[in-house]
Amino acid sequence: MRIATFAGGGILLVFACAFPLLFSDPTVTTIAVFTLIFAVATSGWNILAGYTGYVALGHAAYFGLGAYALAILCQDWHIAGGYAPFLLVPLAGLIAALIAIPLGWIALRVRRHTFVVITIAMFFIIQLLAYNLSWLTKGSTGLSLPIPLDWGGDFFNIPFYYVTLALLLLTLTVSWGVRHSKYGLGLLAIRDDEDRALGLGVKTGISKLLAFALAALIVGMAGAIWAYFVEAVYPATAFDPLFDIAIALMAFLGGLGTITGPLLGALILEPTQQYFALAYGQNGYYLIVYGALFLVVILLLPQGIVPSLQARWSRFQAMRAQERDRTMSRVSHRSTAGEDGSPEVETKEGANL
Repeated sequence: MRIATFAGGGILLVFACAFPLLFSDPTVTTIAVFTLIFAVATSGWNILAGYTGYVALGHAAYFGLGAYALAILCQDWHIAGGYAPFLLVPLAGLIAALIAIPLGWIALRVRRHTFVVITIAMFFIIQLLAYNLSWLTKGSTGLSLPIPLDWGGDFFNIPFYYVTLALLLLTLTVSWGVRHSKYGLGLLAIRDDEDRALGLGVKTGISKLLAFALAALIVGMAGAIWAYFVEAVYPATAFDPLFDIAIALMAFLGGLGTITGPLLGALILEPTQQYFALAYGQNGYYLIVYGALFLVVILLLPQGIVPSLQARWSRFQAMRAQERDRTMSRVSHRSTAGEDGSPEVETKEGANL
């Protein structure tokens, strides 16, 4: 099973690397870049929501902070378009994470629905600050980012695609490392029973805060790449409440708390959303589809696709093991009867006729 998993992952990685070469249409590669950006953000958000059980609906704030941080850095340091802004993406994510630490310290003092409400409130506060701190953010006018003039035609999307793909691989590696570490075991203990985890010696406060900041770091880097890709940031687009709904829906669809679930959810939903936005964006029909899909996922797939498939595979393996045990038992019974010289008697369920 493990060999098949690694083989499947290798095949998917090769396909992902060759995707821009196989499908060079700018529309397709644009959708691919947005899909990878949301896959990064959802996988990062899953480290907090999936592993600790603290479902935050305000990480669009850190997505926007990463976007604005990169725009301000490029503007103040006079960074020209090209590959140089990509080198500032980790710094933009770090700025978002540093801002997230005091906010997370406040929000994580409460749990469940209160925590969700506080994260939403913090998001709108930061969005309002982006409108009102015009000396820094230029208000509703927004900020522009350097345009890579040398990247013309079909090549424009290629650097963004591969940089975002590399960030996604790094995010999945970090998610896997956290999930299989002692620290990750503590996060899962918090998700299952925080009070009991505290009693067992888990440092719940610092563990939750670190997960909160790590998620903000990854989401902030995704926001920085997004800002450079769209070439301009505005408070309404960088701090979009639909972003939180999107990453939550992607994580729930694929499987919250798993490694591949958020990735699968992003690969399914983001291309679908982009298609509906292109085809019916003026009417807003895609928002109706989004809401209906969210209800379907919550009602019919509460565990997500990956956990549901894992549960069915486990039941299938259990049934095969039971059938194998029955077969071995029958063979052993017949072999024992033959050695004793007694006639073999076939046992059937039901009445003996």
